[in-house]
Amino acid sequence: MSFDAKHFLKTVSESPGIYRMLDAERNVLYVGKAKRLKARLASYFRGALNAKTQALVARIADIQVTITRSETEALLLEQTLIKELRPPYNILLRDDKSYPYVFASDRHPFPALEFKRARQKRNDGRYLGPFPSSTAVHESLALMQKIFRIRNCEDSVFAHRDRPCLQYQIHRCSAPCVDYISESGYRRDLENAILCLEGKSEQVTQQLTQDMEDASRALDFEEAARLRDQIQQLRRLQERQIVDTGSGDADIFALAQRPGGLCISVLTVRQGRVLGARHHAPDNGLDLAEEALLGEFVSQYYLGQGRDLPREVLTSHPLPDAELLQSALARQAGRQVRLAHQVRGHRAQWLQLARTNAEQHLATELANRTQLTRRFESLQDALAMDALPERIECFDISHSHGEATVASCVVFDRDGPVKSDYRRFNIEGVAAGDDYAAMRQALERRFKRLRKGEGKSPDILLVDGGKGQLNMAREVFETLGVVGVRLIGVAKGTTRKPGLETLFLETVDHTLTLEGNAPALHLIQHVRDEAHRFAITGHRQRRDKARRTSTLQDIPGVGPKRRRELLRFFGGLQGVRQATREELARVPGISAQLATAIHQALHG
Repeated sequence: MSFDAKHFLKTVSESPGIYRMLDAERNVLYVGKAKRLKARLASYFRGALNAKTQALVARIADIQVTITRSETEALLLEQTLIKELRPPYNILLRDDKSYPYVFASDRHPFPALEFKRARQKRNDGRYLGPFPSSTAVHESLALMQKIFRIRNCEDSVFAHRDRPCLQYQIHRCSAPCVDYISESGYRRDLENAILCLEGKSEQVTQQLTQDMEDASRALDFEEAARLRDQIQQLRRLQERQIVDTGSGDADIFALAQRPGGLCISVLTVRQGRVLGARHHAPDNGLDLAEEALLGEFVSQYYLGQGRDLPREVLTSHPLPDAELLQSALARQAGRQVRLAHQVRGHRAQWLQLARTNAEQHLATELANRTQLTRRFESLQDALAMDALPERIECFDISHSHGEATVASCVVFDRDGPVKSDYRRFNIEGVAAGDDYAAMRQALERRFKRLRKGEGKSPDILLVDGGKGQLNMAREVFETLGVVGVRLIGVAKGTTRKPGLETLFLETVDHTLTLEGNAPALHLIQHVRDEAHRFAITGHRQRRDKARRTSTLQDIPGVGPKRRRELLRFFGGLQGVRQATREELARVPGISAQLATAIHQALHG
């Protein structure tokens, strides 16, 4: 069966990361990185390609992705995987040279920070990196020279100077060659530069911030601006990349679960370098809680398997019997093994990366065409339908105590979500919090458009809310004469736990209860949850927009200039609200009549 690129691309994240292209025998053909995975992968399946790339695409049977926080992290992880896996198309098409480092010698009293293409085996100094490119190294060295005045000359030049060079004159060197700075003072500046290059720049940044504030208080604004720019450059360029921290051996386990599926991702870190993630989908036949399921998985992953145990095992959930498991892991490894779920620093970033990959992989699996077809077939059997349903729509309502009410309509077909057909309805003219009236308005607007020939008619309509919403939808159908659409109300169970939903078919007297592991129920849950997510997102956007909009904008006669004068006169909107009519009339450009209109608009 050929690779279905169109269906695959629907589920790919827009995040940065790396991708592995596999052939039918699961051999890795190619490893690549991308700033936006979806856009990069889509480029392989459209437009003109050269002969070698066409040959690669023709052999693709599957593509696996690993998400990273940034393109730089993706670049470093890509290098690791290429050197480990040696994919044939990478060897043919890519330059596999080493990444550059910064080197500080231990054998010179005033060492420079030097560019190095690769680590040397002799232990004669400190290597910092790797950096993603030579440009990044040169930019970083220039920044360190600018901030800390670290020398950049060759040792032979340094040894024969008898007066400072131009670098000292332009404040890019402290002239250690002619003893303008002590060895201890230079070492202090060098250590600060190294701290920044290692990503431990917070204490240095704090000192620069203090210097900036001192310069500002002294009215030396030019110096303050220069220090401000340096701080911003430090924060941009000197972030430590979590895919290569230089130290740490850990396996990170993250569990993601949704109706109809779960995924446990195992992120492997060795010598501080993220080597990649593997994904597992264990069967949860006993319906274990997430913590218990993850604990069982970690136990089976290591105990009795002969795997190499890392120094640390990090988990996304607290594990039951964690002390017992940690003791068993230590006995098998013959040394201490740390088991933790609450971590900070780069370990917390590793854990978040594992969570992100678990969520993404699960989303991809849930959208798998074979699984979706099985779910549609299961729903057909459960509803005793003559034909496989082609289109499912689901409506949901979202608001905050009646504010900014939004109804959502999401659409699924046998390929999964049809996002181009999603719709939101801003609900107007109904009592605050009246979900039934809101649902009526949304359904009437949707199906009146359908009668005019706009859009496609669904085979199944889901309404989230149970008996009341089902009756409301039934009334709309009868009023508009809608026929040929199977109507289902989805009511949450008493504990609101997924898997305990009750389905009302057409009327409140006809109920259907499906097993918690039924594919048909998983499909309904998936569609319902997507409608809920889409409604909440729309509601928050509408609410936040309304709250950002000044109430003065809605008052006739108050344009941008008068709004500006009002806010300036009273110091903000709260001051305008507290002002009397007489005080409002004192604002330039505001007449007594307009002041009365403003006061009435603000106070009713």
